[in-house]
Amino acid sequence: MGSLGYLLLYARNYKGSLIITIISMLLLVGTQLLIPWIIKTMVGAVTDPEQAQMTSALVTRLALLALAVYVARAALQFLRSYMAHVAGWGVVADARKLVYEHLQRLSLRFYEDKQTGQLMSRVVNDTDKFELLIAHALPDIAVNVLTLVGVMAVLLAMNWQLTLLSMAPIPLIIIALRLFARYVRPAFVERQKELGELNAILNDNLSGIREIKTFTREQTELGRIRSRIDKYRDSLLHALKMMAIFQPFIQFTSALGTIVVIYFGGRLILNQTLAIDELVAFFLYLELFYQPIHHLSDAWEKIQESLASSDRINELLDEQPEVDDQPGAVALPGRAHGELVFNNVGFGYLADDRVLREVNLHIPAHATVALVGPTGVGKTTFASLIPRFYDVSEGSITLDGHDLRNLTLTSLRQQISIVLQDVFLFHGTARDNILFGRAGASEAEVIEAAKVANAHDFIMQLPNSYDTIIGERGVKLSGGQKQRLSIARAVLKDAPILILDEATSSVDTETEHLIQQALERLMVGRTTIMIAHRLSTIRNADLIVVLDGGRIAEAGNHERLMAQRGLYWRLNQAQGQAPTPAHTANGHPALAPA
Repeated sequence: MGSLGYLLLYARNYKGSLIITIISMLLLVGTQLLIPWIIKTMVGAVTDPEQAQMTSALVTRLALLALAVYVARAALQFLRSYMAHVAGWGVVADARKLVYEHLQRLSLRFYEDKQTGQLMSRVVNDTDKFELLIAHALPDIAVNVLTLVGVMAVLLAMNWQLTLLSMAPIPLIIIALRLFARYVRPAFVERQKELGELNAILNDNLSGIREIKTFTREQTELGRIRSRIDKYRDSLLHALKMMAIFQPFIQFTSALGTIVVIYFGGRLILNQTLAIDELVAFFLYLELFYQPIHHLSDAWEKIQESLASSDRINELLDEQPEVDDQPGAVALPGRAHGELVFNNVGFGYLADDRVLREVNLHIPAHATVALVGPTGVGKTTFASLIPRFYDVSEGSITLDGHDLRNLTLTSLRQQISIVLQDVFLFHGTARDNILFGRAGASEAEVIEAAKVANAHDFIMQLPNSYDTIIGERGVKLSGGQKQRLSIARAVLKDAPILILDEATSSVDTETEHLIQQALERLMVGRTTIMIAHRLSTIRNADLIVVLDGGRIAEAGNHERLMAQRGLYWRLNQAQGQAPTPAHTANGHPALAPA
């Protein structure tokens, strides 16, 4: 769709408001056309000796008429302004919803190299400029064009020769409009880009204020912020300089028409071929003629500003999700059993760099599978393929016999709960964050989920228990408390497949014990994929899969893998894990110490 196509599409939703706006503006034009006529009539009356007896009554009637005109103009100005804003901000709201909905559809890969502040700037700042177009530029153009036509007709009727002479500057104004559009739009694009960069760095710094203070980076980061503020100021001033050149040029050029009328109109009066009251009225109508031109130049600025923002929004809307519902995708019927099969799976973030190669694995329903291996071998990537955060590059993954790519994303992800090491909690109450797992759950279900997650006790100790505001990203909670809240929302979701990515790391031993208890309750009756560096937490897994070099190097239960004395055994040795009683270094049962 074109740069403004979707805006005009949404503007249809507010056609009633826009029609009222345009009618109000047309009536305003009518009131403006009456004022010069009233003045012309008054001047003619007071300068005509034959009307001396009725002048006083006529002036009174003209004054009352002028009062009525100005009252009507005030009412029409209110109606025009308010209804235009109803339409303009309505379109802005719809555009923001459209952009955010599109952002939700985009795949995780899109976000890997994007700054949150930049995307926020597109959603908020760029869409904000659409109000200029819908509420001001488009109605102004419609009404001012009609005004130009109307005033031109009146001027031609009054004196066509003088009218044509006064139109001499129009070609210069048209050329100026074209040049302005060519140079100012890129300046507005650059301004919006710099604003996005400023928002991005501010978002990073405010989110990372603890780290800035910890590493005493205040002055360094202040310098970065100052630099970005200066760049935004410079880009803004560059655009404003062009606007500052354009507006005076238009006003000067239109003033040339008035100069022409002064020169030739004065001679017509001296030659007694034009009456004084007609010249006064001609000047007033000429001013009304050039007013729409000034307004059109303002509207042209707003259009270029809106187009610059629209270009940035369109660039975002042109992004297509890498992972999306395939044609003919079906919803998974009912609750999944949880059987997962990896068939010769390969995957790479880059076309020529495979993170996973030739992965073949059968995960029975309700089984617990642990993924282990050195850092960077693809454990998190392996788990990310199950909810289709990324699609496999080769092979396939099936759930209960269905290729994941043939299922709708919503129905697939409804079957999966994920508990991550880096817990993300939303600004809100403890209850809100648990309910994120399943909106609409009852209070009893929320409390039960918290109890299963070993979170109920610490929640009850918070100032307002479940109604306590926990801050952005749960800043008021400890790491273990945040982890247990994330487990509670996974419990509330009650999905048949559970992915645990380092869910017990970076906490103390006592907290780890509480989290491990909660996870063991959560894992009951579910297909569980665990990623763990702390190998002591996965000894009881039904299957331990050891990844190395993007491939499955070993697979089996703890005892079997320890007996093989391969990579899993070496990882245990590196963590200082004692050999199990069944398998000592020489492979024989260990003897109890004397």
